[in-house]
Amino acid sequence: MPKKKTSPLFLGIVKTLKLFVHRPTFSGELPDDPCVIVGNHCQIYGPILGELYFPQPLSIWCAGAMMELKTVPAYAFQDFWSQKPKYSQPFFKICSYLIAPLAAFLFTQAHTIAVHRDARAISTFKKSVEALNRGENLLIFPEHDVKFNHIIYELEENFIDLARLYYKRTGKELLFVPAYLAPKLKQVVFGTPVRFSAAADAVEERKRIRDLLAEEITRLATDLPSHTVIPYRNIPKRFYPNNKGDRK
Repeated sequence: MPKKKTSPLFLGIVKTLKLFVHRPTFSGELPDDPCVIVGNHCQIYGPILGELYFPQPLSIWCAGAMMELKTVPAYAFQDFWSQKPKYSQPFFKICSYLIAPLAAFLFTQAHTIAVHRDARAISTFKKSVEALNRGENLLIFPEHDVKFNHIIYELEENFIDLARLYYKRTGKELLFVPAYLAPKLKQVVFGTPVRFSAAADAVEERKRIRDLLAEEITRLATDLPSHTVIPYRNIPKRFYPNNKGDRK
């Protein structure tokens, strides 16, 4: 796969972002072999921290709809602003169109792999296996809009099938590394890896890995000093929970 040609404008934006988003401290260890890092999304902070500061080489899974100009507005509004008060939604619908050119440019230029939910999904998996074979880690934020606990929303599980394809291509059982991102503490913590078992039933293995990752991300979060959790959904800040307990 040819290396992306990076735009000078993109490099300038990255330098500017680093003035406002400071480097976090990293704790815990990553495996020597390429792995899949599974973290809490914490809205836009997860992808930004991944692009700016995560250990490289790295590729980040990105919603394909955020990488195409025509699909950005509908996806951005639904994902970022659909839970805003109804009186403000017309304003945010306009915003979704205004950000479309910049979003498509940034997410295409970044170290990303487009994630599709249609027939192109196989392309996502093939490109991911190619990245792993190049020695890159993958960074995935698989939360979706169902609350799991006060730390994270439930994790989707289909991404785990990547490990089965990787095993078929390499004979290696992929490691999934849970990560908790705490922008308020300027910390990222890596937890205990979960190894894929090629011999296990596919449905059961998805559930096992998903549940272990969610539990470990929760543990990593609650073990840290008291802080405000940045949730997956873009809800009013007064409803952001504390890591030591759900705040109503």
